[in-house]
Amino acid sequence: MAERGRPRNFDRAQALRKAMEVFWSKGYEGASLTDLTAAMGINSPSLYGAFGSKEGLFREAVQLYRDTDGAASRRALTDAATARDAVQGMLLAAADRFTAPGAPPGCLIVLGAPSGADNHDGVGAFLGDNRRDMQSRILARLTAGAADGELPASADLKSLAAFYTTILHGMSIQARDGASRKTLQAVARQAMCAWDALTGGMPPSGLPPGRASS
Repeated sequence: MAERGRPRNFDRAQALRKAMEVFWSKGYEGASLTDLTAAMGINSPSLYGAFGSKEGLFREAVQLYRDTDGAASRRALTDAATARDAVQGMLLAAADRFTAPGAPPGCLIVLGAPSGADNHDGVGAFLGDNRRDMQSRILARLTAGAADGELPASADLKSLAAFYTTILHGMSIQARDGASRKTLQAVARQAMCAWDALTGGMPPSGLPPGRASS
């Protein structure tokens, strides 16, 4: 007889993916053990044996999200040629990701659990750390752009990073509330219209997205 609590034979990676989808759709608090085990195709002893606890499973699910569905915005920050293009690419990638067919709307890291939720301080703090990490990545990209002369020395980079992080998180909430991809793309482009005023710089030689030169 198998030792009590030992994980039964199952595809751990596939089960983790299913758990990620449940957490993404219902949040940490809303995802019951019944929801999780049913989606993962395992029983409670197997879940605890493989992942330690519901919180342990959630932390692994968030990391999987970061590495897969949630990676597009971070890639956009590093792949674009300029800081402005990087921020715009980040927001547009988020608009696509937050409204992807067949996936829960919004962002797991933004919507997974409120910081300071009753009895789940560790989960809220964990997600808060992940959200701050994204803001730090935005700030790092802006700092690199400033070093390359793309932004004036007077630009308040920390405030700029906070502003675009807030836009990013707000888009996630809008998606969860039913906003369409077209609407979120428009939000992203409107947010980029504020770039020059926020940086105190002159617009680049190109015009805002969607505008052709005469």
